[in-house]
Amino acid sequence: MRHPLFSKTKYFILDMDGTFYLGGRMLPGADVFVRALGNFGLDYRFFSNNSSHAALSCREKLAGMGFPVEEDRVLLSTHVAADFLQILHPGAGVFALGNENMHAELHAAGIRLVNDRPDILLLGFDTTLSYEKITRAANWIAQGVPYFATHPDVNCPADGGFLPDTGSMIALFSASAGRTPVILGKPMRSTVDFLCRKLRCAPEALAFVGDRLETDIAIGVTHGIPAVLVLTGVATRESHTVSSIKADLVVEDLAALGQYLS
Repeated sequence: MRHPLFSKTKYFILDMDGTFYLGGRMLPGADVFVRALGNFGLDYRFFSNNSSHAALSCREKLAGMGFPVEEDRVLLSTHVAADFLQILHPGAGVFALGNENMHAELHAAGIRLVNDRPDILLLGFDTTLSYEKITRAANWIAQGVPYFATHPDVNCPADGGFLPDTGSMIALFSASAGRTPVILGKPMRSTVDFLCRKLRCAPEALAFVGDRLETDIAIGVTHGIPAVLVLTGVATRESHTVSSIKADLVVEDLAALGQYLS
């Protein structure tokens, strides 16, 4: 019998790195879990906060692991930002601090990108960040240009350590320009609203699964949506125990989550 936690669930929103795969390898049993969802009348989408990625490259990575997926199954915080800006700031000129992948996703979503005199400043995980861009952006932020960020992650895990992520840049601009942005990715409500519009469902039809307490789990906890912590990535059972952010369910991996659906 399906666990009561998932009595209203229709879509599992799965984090990618640390949840479905780790680095360049698929985690054991992850594909079996996802493929089995259809047997229970359930569906899924992958969602990553990492706005330095392109949806296509994510799909290519999955395909390289033997798990090809359709175009609409990979969603990013960049898509949330584009959706948000199209609804609340249609036609605005956006200066986007991001790499070519983020720019391509924004352009494909109809966002008008500009290099000067922006109406909006959007901060992403810019792996091409330069001091010139930092200086220009800081001055616009200080002047009051509306300011948004794709997600709040402070660091991005990498081989041999980590990369300073968007949250670190938020701290830099806050110190320099004296303003913090409206944040749009996990764990914010904007992501829930985006998913509900995209999937044409109510929030209670979602369940979030991931390895980060402050994003993957917090988005569920904050908005009354089931949140499942997998212990294959960043968080450990010990860190969950001492954290104020408590998942509804803690499992070793996606394969172990399958037993709560049958």
